[in-house]
Parts: sequence; C-alpha cells; structure tokens
Amino acid sequence: MRHALRLYSYLLNGMALVAGVLLVWLMVAIVVSVVIRNLGLQPSAWFFLSTEYALFYLTLLGAPWLVRQRGHVHIELLTSALPRVLLVPVSRLVALLCVAVCLVLAWKGLDLVSMNIARNDFDVRAFFVPKWILTIAFPISFGLMAIEFSRFLFGPEILHSGEAGIKE
Repeated sequence: MRHALRLYSYLLNGMALVAGVLLVWLMVAIVVSVVIRNLGLQPSAWFFLSTEYALFYLTLLGAPWLVRQRGHVHIELLTSALPRVLLVPVSRLVALLCVAVCLVLAWKGLDLVSMNIARNDFDVRAFFVPKWILTIAFPISFGLMAIEFSRFLFGPEILHSGEAGIKE
C-alpha cells in the first residue's frame, strides 16, 4: 500500500510539475508572439493554439495538487467565525459536497471522452487534433480531486483552518 501511495503522490506532483512547465511555456510563447508581431511578422498559428491548450491543461493538471496543499481558492469568513466544535462538521460537509461535484464532473468527463472517441471528433483550427486529447483531462483531474477532497472528508485533517486571512 505504501508503494501505491508513493506512486499516487508522484502522479500528483508530476501533474503539478507539467502544469508549472506549461505556465512557463505560456510566458515564453506570449513574449515570442508579441516580439514577432512587433517585428511586423505573423506568428505561427501553433503559438496561439498551444497557449490555449496550455491554459486548459495547466488548470486541470495542477488542480488536484492544489487541493492536496489546500491552495485552492475559498473564503474562510464563515469558518473563521465558527467554534471548533462546529468547524469540523461544516468543513467535512463542504468536503463531501466537493467530492460529489468532482465525481459528477469526472463521470460526465468520462462520458465526453467516450463520445469523442466513438465519434472520432477532432478540434479543427490550425491543426487537426483529436478532441479526446483535450477532454481526457476532465475525468483524470476531477477524479483525482475527488480523491483529494475525500482525504479531508475521511482523514484526520479538515479542509478549513478556521482562521481568516492569508497564511503563508
């Protein structure tokens, strides 16, 4: 079991690393594209397409790691006002709702991937890209987010700290 947990952590960290690399690529591609335009030339359509895909993938690939780190965006105004005796059940309820939403989105994402494969759909813009290459990120990322939120539902830690403000 320890090896499976280690592999799972490597998967989450690897996905976050890919998201970070994609973020760097976005910066480079935008700067290069602007420089090319300022030189009076037309940048390759590949720059535009790759930045669109990078925005999509970096969001979905980094999300499970962010949930694990509690780095996702949430407002703790209410939870900071709750006494500890109420904070734990409220936090677990929020985690339960997050698990449910992520499971529904993973299921619908899997349905979408299956449909894209069955129909042989392509994203037709600058290049012909099979759509399943885009949509495969939905079931994977939302499935992993469901696992991560369930850690806060069933594990010893809760999702909310009970403190308001930025804690870095």
